[in-house]
Amino acid sequence: MSAMRTVALRNLRAHKVRLALTLISVLLGTAFVAGSFVFTDTLKHSFDNIFATSDKGVDARVQARHDYDPGVPTNLIATIGAVPGAAVVEPQINGPVVLVKADGTKVESNGAPSVGGLWATRSVNPIPSFVTGHAPRTDHQVVVNDGAATKHGMHTGDQVKVVVSNSSVVDATISGIYRSSVNTGGYIGALFTRGEAMRLFTDGRHVTAVDVAAAPGVSEQTLTDRIAKILPGGLQAKTGTQVRDAETADISSALSFVNYILLGFGIVALLVGTFIIYNTFAMIVAQRQRELALLRAIGAGRKQVRRSVVFESGVIGIVGSALGLAGGIGLAYGLHALLDSFDLGLPSGGMVLSTRTILITLILGTAVTLLAGLAPARRAARIAPVAAMREEFSSPSASGLRRRTAIGVVVAAASVAATVAGVISDKAGAAASFTGLGLVTACVAAMLLSPVLARWVIVPLGRIVGRPFGTVGQLARTNAIRNPRRTAATAFALTLGLILVAGIAVVGASIKGSLGNIIDNTVQADYIVTTNNQLYVPTPAVAAVRTVPGVATTTALHDLNVSINGKHDTGTAVDGPLAGSIALDMQHGAADITGHNLVISKKLADSRHWAVGDTLRMSAPGRGTVTEHVAGVYADNQLAGPYLTGGHVWRQLTPRNELTSFVVLVQAKPGTDLATLRSGLEKATNDYYVVTVQDREQFKGQTAAQVNGLIALLYGLLGLAIVIAILGIINTLALSVVERRREIGMLRAVGMQRKQVRRTIYLESLLISVFGAVLGLVLGLTFGSLFTRTLRNAGLNQLSVPWGQALLFLGLAAVVGVLAALWPGVRASRTPPLEAISAA
Repeated sequence: MSAMRTVALRNLRAHKVRLALTLISVLLGTAFVAGSFVFTDTLKHSFDNIFATSDKGVDARVQARHDYDPGVPTNLIATIGAVPGAAVVEPQINGPVVLVKADGTKVESNGAPSVGGLWATRSVNPIPSFVTGHAPRTDHQVVVNDGAATKHGMHTGDQVKVVVSNSSVVDATISGIYRSSVNTGGYIGALFTRGEAMRLFTDGRHVTAVDVAAAPGVSEQTLTDRIAKILPGGLQAKTGTQVRDAETADISSALSFVNYILLGFGIVALLVGTFIIYNTFAMIVAQRQRELALLRAIGAGRKQVRRSVVFESGVIGIVGSALGLAGGIGLAYGLHALLDSFDLGLPSGGMVLSTRTILITLILGTAVTLLAGLAPARRAARIAPVAAMREEFSSPSASGLRRRTAIGVVVAAASVAATVAGVISDKAGAAASFTGLGLVTACVAAMLLSPVLARWVIVPLGRIVGRPFGTVGQLARTNAIRNPRRTAATAFALTLGLILVAGIAVVGASIKGSLGNIIDNTVQADYIVTTNNQLYVPTPAVAAVRTVPGVATTTALHDLNVSINGKHDTGTAVDGPLAGSIALDMQHGAADITGHNLVISKKLADSRHWAVGDTLRMSAPGRGTVTEHVAGVYADNQLAGPYLTGGHVWRQLTPRNELTSFVVLVQAKPGTDLATLRSGLEKATNDYYVVTVQDREQFKGQTAAQVNGLIALLYGLLGLAIVIAILGIINTLALSVVERRREIGMLRAVGMQRKQVRRTIYLESLLISVFGAVLGLVLGLTFGSLFTRTLRNAGLNQLSVPWGQALLFLGLAAVVGVLAALWPGVRASRTPPLEAISAA
C-alpha cells in the first residue's frame, strides 16, 4: 500500500487544476457548516457575557409567574427587604423608549434594546460610574449609557425627548453619561428617577421584578427559599443561577433556529458537492483506466487499487475540510461584519472556535468525500489487466443503467404515494410530513432517472438550440448525452439548488399574496396609522388622530392578555366601529362587540367548544372579572386574531402602562380629499416621532418588503449551492475535454476551427445547465405549491406561482451554463491536433 499511496499522491500532484476544483467543492460546503457553528457560538458567548455581567450580583429574583400578571406589588418590596439574609433589594422597572435629540433626530437602536428604566441608588451590582455628569435628581433628568452617547453624539446637558407608548412625549435633560457593562451592539439605556420611572413604565402599583443580593454567609438557595415563603400566589422566587440559566437558555433557543437554518444550507451545499466529487472521481477512474489496468497487470490487487482511489478522496476530504474550517471562520467574521454594517445591533466579541466545530467540520467533510469516492473506487477495482491494451475510455454499463432506471421508477412511485397522502390529509402536520417525504423521494427518483430524463429533454432541446449552429449544434447535443450518467450527475447538482430556490419563490409569493389578500378583504379603512419600531402607537397620538378634520371614524386595535374561563388567551380589543374599518366573514351570529358582547374566530370556537350565546368570564390578576357573551363566530382572520371585544374590557383588565394601540384604522368622511387628510394626519402625529401614516397599498408594500427581505436572505444562502454546482459544470467539462482530447484533435485536423470547438463546448454546457434547471424548476414549483397548500389553515390561503421568476431562473441557468464553459472551451480550442492524435 505504501507504493499505491505514492501513486495516489503523485496523481493528485500531477492534476493540480482538477485537484483545486474538487477541493473548492469540499471547501465551500464545509465552510458553511463551520461558519454556522462559529457565528452562533460567537453570538451566544457574547450574550452569555452580557447576562453574566448584568445579573452578576443577583442572588434571588422575585417576579410574576406569567407574562400577563401585573408584576410585583410595590408594597411587597419592603417586606422582601426584611427577609433574613437579604442585604440589598433593587426593584426592576423598565419599558421600551425612543430618544429624540434636540434637532429631531431619532436615536435608533436598529434591533438592539432601547430601554428606559430606574436609576438605582442601591443596586445588587456595583453602581456604574459616570464619564461625565451625575445621577438624575429630578423627574426631568435622564442618564444615558456611554455606548449610545458616543455612537449618537449625545452629551451631558443636551435636551432630549423621550417617547413612550402610554404617555405624552417627555422633555428631559441628560444629567450624566454612565459607564455600562452592556455597551455592545446598539443598546440604549435611559435611566430616570424612581418617581419618573414608576410613572412612565408601571401602573403605579407594581414593578417588573425585584432583585435581591444575599448577605455574607447566606447562600442564594437559602435566601430564595426564605423569600418564597412570604410571596402571595402569582409570584415566584428564583435563584440568581436559575435567572442566568433561563436567560442563557432563551438565547440558545433563539439562536438554535438561526443555527439550524445555516446548517441546513450548509448540508445542501455539501450534498451538491457530493455529486461533483462523485462525478470527478468517476471521470478520473474512466480516464485512468489504462493506468489502473497496468497497475493490475504488474501485480496490484483489487483491494490495493480500490484503497488507492479511496485514499485520494480521503486526502481531498481532509485538506478540503481543513480549508473549509478556515473558510468558515472567515465566513462567520464576514457575516458578522456585514450585519454590523447594516447596524443591526448585534453584540460584539471575539470569534469562538469550539472543539465540536473542528471535529464536526473535519469528520463531516471527510466522510462526505469518502462516500462520494467509494463507488468510483469499487469501479476502479473491477478494471481487468487486459484493459491496459485498450486505447479508449470505457463506456458505462447498459445493464447498470437499466437497473438504476428500474429502481428510480419504484422510488418515483413511492414519491407519488407519499405526495398523494399529503394532499388528502386533513391534518396540517401529517400533510407537511407526507409532502416532505414526497419531496425527498422525488429528489432521489429524479437523481436515479435523470440519465433517462436527460435524453428526453436534451435531444429535443438540442435540436432547437443547435439548429442555428448546424453541425456544431448537432455535435454539442451528441456530446451532452454521450455519457448520460455523467450528464445527470453534473446537472443534478444544479437541480438540487433550483428545487429549493423555486420552492422558496412559490412560498414567498404565496405569503405575499395571502397577506395582501387579508389586507384587501379585511381592512376597509382609508389610512392605517402604525409605528416603525418596537413601540406601539402612543396613546396621545391616537387622540390627536381623532381631531384631524375629515376623519369620520377611528378604530384603534389593542392587544388584550386575559384569562377566559380560567385559560389564558391573547386577543384584540377594539375602540371604535368595526363597520367601515374591519370586514369579518361571519359564520354565525353578528359582528357585534358593543356592550358586553364579543366575537370569536371559528378556530377558537371549535377548540374551546364555544357557540353563539355562550357566557364567558374574562379576568386578569388584580383587575377583576368581566362577563361577556358570544355574539358571533367569524372565519379565521390573521388580522383580527382569535377574538374581538370592546375597548371597555381592555381598559378595565389592562394595567395603565400597557394601555397602548398597535394600529389605528382611519375612515374618511364622504367627499374628503384623501391627500389633504393624509397631510393632516401626518401633521397631527409628527410630534410623536415614531408614527407612520400609510394607505392600504403602502401597508401591503411594507409587509411584502419584509417577506422580500427574508426571501433575499434565503436566496443568498442558496447561492452557495449554485456556486458549487457551477464549479461542478466547469470541472466536468474540463475533465471531458481531457477525455475527448484525441477526438478534438481529429476534428481540428479535419478542419474544425477553434471558435467552433469553443462553441461546441458552450452549447454542450448550456444544454446540461438548462436540463438541470428544468428538472429543478418542475420539482421546486410543484412541491412549493404543495407545501403552500399544507399551510392553508395557518392563513396561507392563496397560492401564487411566480412564473416570471421561474422563466428568469431558467434564463439565468442558460447564462450560467455558457459562463461555466468559458475556460473549458478555451482549453479545448487550444488542443494541438497532431499532438492530441499521437498521444492517444
